[in-house]
Amino acid sequence: MGGLKGGKLRGCEVSRMQERFCWEVALLTDGEVWEDALLPAPQNISILSTNMKHFLSWSPVIIQGETVRYSVEFQGEYERDYANESWIPICECSLTTATVCNITEDISATVAYNLRVRADIGTRKSEWGTLKGFFNRITTSLTPPLMKVIADGYHLLVELEDMGPAFQFCVLYWKKGQESRVQQKVVKEVSFVVHLDTMEAGPDYCVKAQTYVEAINRSSSFSQTQCVRAQGGTSMWLVTALLISAGFATAALTLPFLTWKTSKILQYSCCPVAVLPDTLKVSEPPTQLILCGSEEAEQCDLTVHVTPSEEVLRLWIQETL
Repeated sequence: MGGLKGGKLRGCEVSRMQERFCWEVALLTDGEVWEDALLPAPQNISILSTNMKHFLSWSPVIIQGETVRYSVEFQGEYERDYANESWIPICECSLTTATVCNITEDISATVAYNLRVRADIGTRKSEWGTLKGFFNRITTSLTPPLMKVIADGYHLLVELEDMGPAFQFCVLYWKKGQESRVQQKVVKEVSFVVHLDTMEAGPDYCVKAQTYVEAINRSSSFSQTQCVRAQGGTSMWLVTALLISAGFATAALTLPFLTWKTSKILQYSCCPVAVLPDTLKVSEPPTQLILCGSEEAEQCDLTVHVTPSEEVLRLWIQETL
């Protein structure tokens, strides 16, 4: 019994040693396998595209105690058909910890694109998770522009949201009650408030707008209609009164000068004043014509003296009186 018991005990000890050895080998083997094992590939890969802005997203890969990074690549029509089905990395989304990637700049043509995502932890990587189907930017969702309709006096203005250089806007406006006479204005650049029309006092004027992208030849639906009414009645009367007052003030200041200037023009036109040249002016007092002669003289010298016009006029007035 004792030997049998001792044999059983020695057998148990051997079994335990073998079991411990097997566990150690298993742990080492599992460790090596774990170091070389692939990470799970990202799942639920999808694209959200609105107003020509495209974002690729996916579900995170969860590894306890580890920081998982992701890399994104795309393949366009050229890479697929002419470059041996090569893939191009998106630099902004290389080894990123985010689960969203802005791919707007890389989707530069209206063709079918394929996209894929891979998870990384150090040297360990996952298989590529690929987007189901292709993405074409022509499928982007277009929304109406945000706008604000303004009545500045009698001017109908609209302020539009700046959605980027790819966007144009079709603006429709009309006088309320005259919907059959809708007018249209195409706005290609949004930098300032756009003037649409000059309004009449009384009726409402209504405006609505839609976006248009020439690159994909698509338009959005129209925005909600906004209506305004001319608000310039009182202010226009005030402006008119100020202009009239300014006109009267200007006339009051300029009328005396104009009157004096006109009188001068008439004076010199109807009654010009003759001015003698300096060579004909004399310093001696005016005298009558003198006939010079003598008994011995065989001839007479006639001396002529020119009388100034002012003196002639004075003498004439005296003789007349």
